Amino acid sequence: MKYRTFGRLGWKVSEIGFGAWAIGGSWGTQRDDESVAALHKALDLGCNFIDTAQGYGNGRSEKIISQVLKERKGERVYVATKFPPTASGAWPPTPYDSIEERYGEAYLRERLERSLRDLETDCIDIVQLHTWTRAWNRNPTALEVLRKFQKEGKIRGIGISTPEHDQNSLIDLMRNGWLDSVQVIYNIFEQEPAAEFLPAAAEHNVGVIVRVPFDESALTGKLSSSTRWEEGDFRNNYFAGDRLERTVKRVAKVKETVGSSEKDLPTAALKFALKPSAVSTVIPGIRNVRQAELNCAVSDMPPMNDQLEQKLRPHNWRRAFWYAGK
Repeated sequence: MKYRTFGRLGWKVSEIGFGAWAIGGSWGTQRDDESVAALHKALDLGCNFIDTAQGYGNGRSEKIISQVLKERKGERVYVATKFPPTASGAWPPTPYDSIEERYGEAYLRERLERSLRDLETDCIDIVQLHTWTRAWNRNPTALEVLRKFQKEGKIRGIGISTPEHDQNSLIDLMRNGWLDSVQVIYNIFEQEPAAEFLPAAAEHNVGVIVRVPFDESALTGKLSSSTRWEEGDFRNNYFAGDRLERTVKRVAKVKETVGSSEKDLPTAALKFALKPSAVSTVIPGIRNVRQAELNCAVSDMPPMNDQLEQKLRPHNWRRAFWYAGK
């Protein structure tokens, strides 16, 4: 496993982290014993960064992580969690939402105490707000509250997980020194962060956590137009309508570009996400031992060469726009 410096916090974190959404639920049936085994295997292979959230199984993911870390006392493992906004408004927040109503101080204090309890710690490495709106950038009072928690010694780093539709909304916050870390979607299909987001993070020494490197499993290459998921699986919504069929066609073209230059498509997907020097760690979702082995092994391989990265750049998919189907 290779390690990278995590922004101004200076930590040496594994470039392959553990994405802990699936062990909390929302990705089909998941047994806790499988989750525990997956976490242990990833840690055995050198992974020392885990990303979770209170919303992942309503605390289930945090509690499983706590259980595993208790069994591995003495090992330095960095844990990042996320606090959701209040349920009284939309997700993501609208431009008309009040930050004091969605992320008020008393509410954030309650959320902090809950994660401290569920993670069984007296200080959390990184607390991230789970979503955001740029309407709050001029007066980010919630970040002032997190700074207060930081001064109290209850959190070490402050971060935000980007709203999917407006990831660049965090750029001004990075420039103004509010954030120690950011979590961003960056993959073969979603390359917009390369324009300004990643350079801003590098310039201001902000740790970068890359999520969704497989585009919610599309870039594993295992999906077909007939793929179906059990009820309650997040991917039923993500690939709704004709999106699954369109995705499968685009993945086939990516496979042609990758060819035999990499071990397989998932390997290429992770290497692409790791390519920018601004990236601190990439957090593929891991839910079993085999996934831990495959994902962590990528760090031991040579990085993606510049030529292949350049060939993959045209696969950038602006699917939110009117020409998305072309």
